[in-house]
Amino acid sequence: MKVERVVSRPFPEVRTRYSVRDTMLYALGVGACTDPLDERQLRYVYEGSLQALPSLSCVLAHPGFWLKEPELGIDWVKLVHAEQYFTLAAPLPTQCDVVGRYRVTGIVDKGADKGALMYVEKTLHLSDGSPLGGVSSTFFLRGDGGCGNWGEPGRELPATPDRKADGSIDQPMLPIAALIYRLSGDYNPLHADPGIARKAGFDRPILHGLCTYGVACLSLVRALCADDASRLRSMGARFTKPVFPGETLRTEYWTGPDGDVRFRVLSVERDVIVLDRGVATIAN
Repeated sequence: MKVERVVSRPFPEVRTRYSVRDTMLYALGVGACTDPLDERQLRYVYEGSLQALPSLSCVLAHPGFWLKEPELGIDWVKLVHAEQYFTLAAPLPTQCDVVGRYRVTGIVDKGADKGALMYVEKTLHLSDGSPLGGVSSTFFLRGDGGCGNWGEPGRELPATPDRKADGSIDQPMLPIAALIYRLSGDYNPLHADPGIARKAGFDRPILHGLCTYGVACLSLVRALCADDASRLRSMGARFTKPVFPGETLRTEYWTGPDGDVRFRVLSVERDVIVLDRGVATIAN
């Protein structure tokens, strides 16, 4: 990786308009509405009572797969999502014009043959300049260790509580879940092309990390917000293991004072933790 070129890469403002169709498609991609006769679940996919999932903020005003640009020298085939965090200033509209501004905030070199972490920040605004929210992403560049450090590392997510969870909720994922989710803007072939997946060390395409993250968001809204998505104001988590489309994802959660929530996500079939160190804030 050519660090100087990465950190000096210009990021033009990304102006985009998302529609109610985009809001519905995103929700379907993260497994919403497994029971089309459940009116509360229809809130995510039906225009009659539509609401936007807060994690939709992570895919709005997407800059494209810029990490694949040859001049940056990143071994993008070995790139995986490491952590994600968003915070919202207000509930997301179901459709609107948004402006996204990006910057690389830090690179942490874990050592040769150990990879590197890259921290990227996105701020979202409405077209009139009003703040909508902020999104922080951490990427694990498995093939780019030894590149050197730059900037500042991201926030430290707290460890998951060492006690039995207060509750849990299961979300089955379709075998074609990754193919649906990628239509929300992340076209990394790792999640669709079996050949690319094998080059990255997987025997088949894996689910997007942000899709698993969206499943956790949906699950928390369903379990703790009575399907009122406007109450979930912030959420962060660390990706720990890949997920394969068709698995059942179980979100375990611990509730605390003042709307503080901790959570993690497991693959039920493999009994492994796939999302850990989860934190969220829920408004009353």
